[in-house]
Amino acid sequence: MAGFGWEVIVIGAFAALFAGISKGGFGSGAAFLGAAILALFVPPGQALGIMLPLLLVIDAATLRPYWRQWDSAGAKRLLLGALPGVLLGAGLYQVADADVFRLIIGLVCVLFVAWRVWPGQAVARSESMPGWAGAVLGALAGFTSYVSHAGGPAVAVYLLSKGIGKTRFQATTVLVFGVLNVVKAGLYGAQGLFTPATLWLDLWLVPFALAGAWLGVVLHRRVAESWFFGITYVVLVLTGLRLIQVALT
Repeated sequence: MAGFGWEVIVIGAFAALFAGISKGGFGSGAAFLGAAILALFVPPGQALGIMLPLLLVIDAATLRPYWRQWDSAGAKRLLLGALPGVLLGAGLYQVADADVFRLIIGLVCVLFVAWRVWPGQAVARSESMPGWAGAVLGALAGFTSYVSHAGGPAVAVYLLSKGIGKTRFQATTVLVFGVLNVVKAGLYGAQGLFTPATLWLDLWLVPFALAGAWLGVVLHRRVAESWFFGITYVVLVLTGLRLIQVALT
């Protein structure tokens, strides 16, 4: 299909389904794994170009179920840093060492979860991060989102610190990454990351992305809040460890 072997099509279908579930119901923390897996079979830039249209489809499909349920103040702080972060990622795409940022975010994820679950830290856990931390983590999210679609963990760290409910948490990630991905699409197009071959492949993968988004929303509504955040913490740790491993190897 358009120059891609069957293994890319199969892996792409899995990546689209997995990204849909993650973005549709569990805060986008692990959605970047789709691009990471694809990058094992195609050049990294091509993997990014394949995934972004699918992420935009998922954003559009999940916006209505979570419409206006987001944390507006948190979203503004994150976007305040994330939009410049995306522009920085575009400007430094060819020369930046994304592994440095992967390592930073991976360590932040693991240490944050350790801080949140450490016994005797009930008071600390109830305190939200200051607004400037949202902008800083937003900048990290914007940059890593541009270079590897891995902005979810940084956003999750900030939102989890605020102690908001699962649906407000989820809706905020939908809004933040919906805006970022639209901005990224224009910049990706300008840098030639979309090709007729990648867009043709995307047409075949859209049904898997939509199925994943639908399943993510269904699971979000059925999973109890305590289980939701427990799963989120587990995903955050696994994602953080994976980011550290990729950065160091």
